[in-house]
Amino acid sequence: MRTSFLDIALDTWLLGLESSAVIAARLSRLALGDRAALAEAQLMVSEKIDSLSKLQWMAITGGLGIDPRTAAARSIRHYRKAVGKNRRRLARPRS
Repeated sequence: MRTSFLDIALDTWLLGLESSAVIAARLSRLALGDRAALAEAQLMVSEKIDSLSKLQWMAITGGLGIDPRTAAARSIRHYRKAVGKNRRRLARPRS
């Protein structure tokens, strides 16, 4: 696993870019205000709670490691996986 400060900074920057894309896609869906928008809002909240719970569990059980750089890298990787799944899902056309 990459844990240099430069690698962590790059991964953080990429997380920000990917998050921006997800936010834009979600806002465009939420702006419609239909049933699908309500479902997206509910999914968004439940995903955030689930993702935070998993990260906290990793921290409690030692899954993030004891080195601050490793913990930061694993935390960022955790969120990038979740954001990546959302980015791919939101990129698909609505049915």
